[in-house]
Amino acid sequence: MIKKYFGTDGIRGKVGEGVITPEFILKLGWATGKVFEEQGHCKIVIGKDTRISGYMFESALEAGLVSAGADVQLLGPMPTPGIAYLTRTLRANAGIVISASHNPHYDNGIKFFSSEGKKLPDEIEHAIEQKLDEPLVVVDSANLGRASRVDDAAGRYIEFCKSTIPPMMDLSGLKIVVDCAHGSTYHIAPFVFEELGAKVIKIGAEPNGININDGFGATQPNNLKQAVLENKADVGVALDGDGDRLIMVDHMGEILDGDEIVYILAKTRLDEGSLGPAVVGTQMTNLGVEHALNRLGVELLRSAVGDRHVLKMMKESGAIIGGEGSGHIICADRTTTGDGIIAALQVLETMSRGSKPLAELKGDVQKYPQCMINVRLQGANKFVMTVEIEQAVKQIEGQLNGNGRVLLRPSGTEPLVRVMVEGRDMELVESLATNLSETVERILKG
Repeated sequence: MIKKYFGTDGIRGKVGEGVITPEFILKLGWATGKVFEEQGHCKIVIGKDTRISGYMFESALEAGLVSAGADVQLLGPMPTPGIAYLTRTLRANAGIVISASHNPHYDNGIKFFSSEGKKLPDEIEHAIEQKLDEPLVVVDSANLGRASRVDDAAGRYIEFCKSTIPPMMDLSGLKIVVDCAHGSTYHIAPFVFEELGAKVIKIGAEPNGININDGFGATQPNNLKQAVLENKADVGVALDGDGDRLIMVDHMGEILDGDEIVYILAKTRLDEGSLGPAVVGTQMTNLGVEHALNRLGVELLRSAVGDRHVLKMMKESGAIIGGEGSGHIICADRTTTGDGIIAALQVLETMSRGSKPLAELKGDVQKYPQCMINVRLQGANKFVMTVEIEQAVKQIEGQLNGNGRVLLRPSGTEPLVRVMVEGRDMELVESLATNLSETVERILKG
């Protein structure tokens, strides 16, 4: 069944437009409450990032849920993986995240976790969508849900993060710059690293409701790079607005993306004898990283893009390490979802234990140049792989002669087709990507 509202990662859009309105979010809260109340009286936790619209949507969700008879526990500003963790430990039936992740402040969205702290099953999302088509009927006043705040939510999650490295391990001697993207980790990430003994310099930790992801964080790591060099730090850690992405910077100012971090974590687990059968990346994982893993004797499995798909393939294959170049890193032996803080801790533990700089840990990974160009779809058109486009792709693959890849991927959140070419020679890659994107655009325009 095709979903009407839910995308690859919940519901997302511009505040005040489409379904990202107080009216719809209130109805969404009610529909969610009704679905879970059918299984018995339920409790739902709600957390949010720091964008200003979060207050509005938190209130709307709360009203909708309690009108359906569900109890609500409000976590306040909390990283997405922290909400997943607290959904489990508070024994809630589901968790709701109010966030648009790495997007600007004028976007927002809603995503869900199951009682296990994992992505909500498709059948539950379908059931919620069906309820949205029904009229909102408030339960009898004696059966209304109750709402309360969890005052120690941040402290609970800080302790959990610290528990993911050995109890006798600390980060003494490391100077770390932590970039919180003015997002939901601002009151958590610096304290995690400080309480483990590191000297922490924090940036991007002064949210005002509209500066989330603005010039800081995992999608814009240049300020982190500068801060690492200016402070002569050992390492820099950049998280995104909701804390589920991680990008790192070594002491020389070199930026390490999610692909390289996955390699480091995989090699560490391999050396410990706990890696498992494979590592999971995506269609976008750099070919150079795959080759580096292969040299270790480690197989890379490629899922569709999106942490939901990575998690699904990890479960099917038994892999414990997976992730994306964007910085979604999943350590399934530590937690249930992508978690920037926890992934960073695993890397920092390896650095501390072996007294090795981050630059050394990435070893002989030689990433291939990638060029990705977005082609905008016209109106409500969907991307269709025509015979002409297939022929253009095959021609480019022939020019790459086995030393590169071509990928055309429709965006899951925007009306775009992402055209990616990867190969050994950057000039050739850029030329081929430009030519292919122009061909795709011309064909799609008809």
